[in-house]
Amino acid sequence: MPLRFRPLGKTGLSVSEIGFGAAPLGNEFGEIKPEEGVRAVHLAIDLGINFFDTSPYYGRTLSEERLGKALAGKRHQVILATKCGRYDSDEFDFTAQRVKTSLEESLRRLQTDFIDLFQVHDIEWADAKILAEETIPALRALQSEGRVRFIGITGLQLQHLKNVAELSPVDTILSYCRYNLLGDDLDTVLAPLAREHGIGLINASPLHMGALTEKGAPAWHPAPGAVHAAARNAARLCRARGADLSRVALQYCLDYPEAATTLSGLASAAQVRANVEAACTERDPELTREVLEMLNPARNATWATGLHGNHDSRPLY
Repeated sequence: MPLRFRPLGKTGLSVSEIGFGAAPLGNEFGEIKPEEGVRAVHLAIDLGINFFDTSPYYGRTLSEERLGKALAGKRHQVILATKCGRYDSDEFDFTAQRVKTSLEESLRRLQTDFIDLFQVHDIEWADAKILAEETIPALRALQSEGRVRFIGITGLQLQHLKNVAELSPVDTILSYCRYNLLGDDLDTVLAPLAREHGIGLINASPLHMGALTEKGAPAWHPAPGAVHAAARNAARLCRARGADLSRVALQYCLDYPEAATTLSGLASAAQVRANVEAACTERDPELTREVLEMLNPARNATWATGLHGNHDSRPLY
């Protein structure tokens, strides 16, 4: 089957079911050769991927710089998203003035004069009042100037995302690690709000930041131990069936109808091709059922991040 496209909420944009997560272009998951990143971007466009997401935080501006160079002459073929508010592991600034200067900087790095989707990055690090009274109005002002087509928010903590979207209407919400084989609480917390208000829902980290892979999670992964143990068991099950856990995990997310697109971090042409092939390949529902059953003991286990008052209220571990 061909790569599918879905409406991004009420924006009028139609996005590919796989989105190009550009964090790897900033060496966030290991150093890559710049020319390989360019090949990945070009092949993705050739194969029908039209949604590209980056941030000044990824590689501390390196991702934006590399993506901008790779998109030279091809900008008109893609829907380009970037972010503001987070600039380093402990550097956040959600003020209106910083929103404006951040856009100027991103436009230069991305070599464009407008951004299709400008998002506030990891909003759990900001108080909802500041976001509602200062940050999001600043984004709307940029939208009214035509320099930003649509605006959104991103983060891990679902209840905070929901609260902010209810206070200050946005066009999109991006959430990561909250809908995949290891959890589905995105569907109960955010999806109803998105449906009601026509908000475009973007699902990120289908591989749970590397946990749902043959290699397993990186050492820095913040999930509790039960998550990693269950994921290792699932990888062994897939191996025994002659399958790959990453492919099963990606396909599971791509079949979630509430998400307009699923962001997959892509660093090479080979990864792009593998992701598109997975999207266009017939599923194995029995294997998926077995994997879900094996992962059930760790289902919806997440972790605390951001300001204490913004953590999801349910037990995290």
